[in-house]
Amino acid sequence: MARWEGNTRGRLERAALDLFDEQGYDRTTVAQIAQRANLTERSFYRWFADKREVLFGGSEDLEKHLVSLIDAAPAGTAPLPVLLAAFATAPKVFRPREFLRKRVAVVAANPPLQERNLIKMAVLSEAVTAALRRRGCDQHEAQLTADVGMAVVRQAIERWTADEEADFARLLSAGAAELLAIAADGVPGPSPSA
Repeated sequence: MARWEGNTRGRLERAALDLFDEQGYDRTTVAQIAQRANLTERSFYRWFADKREVLFGGSEDLEKHLVSLIDAAPAGTAPLPVLLAAFATAPKVFRPREFLRKRVAVVAANPPLQERNLIKMAVLSEAVTAALRRRGCDQHEAQLTADVGMAVVRQAIERWTADEEADFARLLSAGAAELLAIAADGVPGPSPSA
């Protein structure tokens, strides 16, 4: 965590999150964020296009990480296990849990950040879908797998950030098992003939 905190990008992210939490998103300026991080506004704009983006800077790293693992998975492995195996390694690129917890609260309280979060999740889903297509899935199978995987990982992230002792891979596996149980219960049987 110290290494992450020491870099310029991390300092800006931390400063922005603290200020958003303390005084609100709307009342926080880029100048204040830069000052809190002991940097210049110019340094801020080297890393981020705007103050909304400061909380979503790691999304590109996560996307690259997941896509590279999906691309490298052994041929013949079913799409959902490939996706879940990639997601299980996501904590390697996540920000610290305490940062993520605070970020969730700030995003939930601010509609512009909620919108940006939905856009980032859609972009990630599209990248995952494209990676699954490269593995030979048709569009329907790739999209359905991505949608299901994103739902499972979203639940795992919520549980993981709430419990400091939780193991992300176990939560992901448990979420997938819950989903399969729900899906099995919801599959209609053969309809009676008339």
